[in-house]
Amino acid sequence: METRAEGSDARSESEHPDAYGRLGALMSRLHAYGLETDLRRGELVVINPKVPGCCVDLPRAADTITCRPREDDGGRLWFHTSWGEPIAQANHIIDAALTVATTLRAPTPQGSADE
Repeated sequence: METRAEGSDARSESEHPDAYGRLGALMSRLHAYGLETDLRRGELVVINPKVPGCCVDLPRAADTITCRPREDDGGRLWFHTSWGEPIAQANHIIDAALTVATTLRAPTPQGSADE
C-alpha cells in the first residue's frame, strides 16, 4: 500500500485550517479498504490499485477528494469529489470513507459496489 503525506506546511493560505487534518483522518480510514492515498496540498488523491480506470490517462480507478465549507450547510466543512459532489460532512470520517471506497469499487464490509 502506497501512502504519502506532506507536512502541515503544505497548507495553502486560503484553505480552511481544519481541512488538512480532516483529509489526513480520511486518508487513514481509507487504508482499511486497501486504497492507496496521496495527501497533497488541499486534496487527497485516492486510488484503487485493483480496479482499472476509464482510459489510458487514468489506468486505475481514482478520485481526488477536497475538504471545504459547504455554503448550503451553514459553511460546515464537507468532503467533495473531484467533480464537486458533496460526500459527507468532514467530521463523518467513516461515512465519507465508505462512500469513497464504494465509488472506487473497493471491497467493504457490506460487499463491493459490483455485487
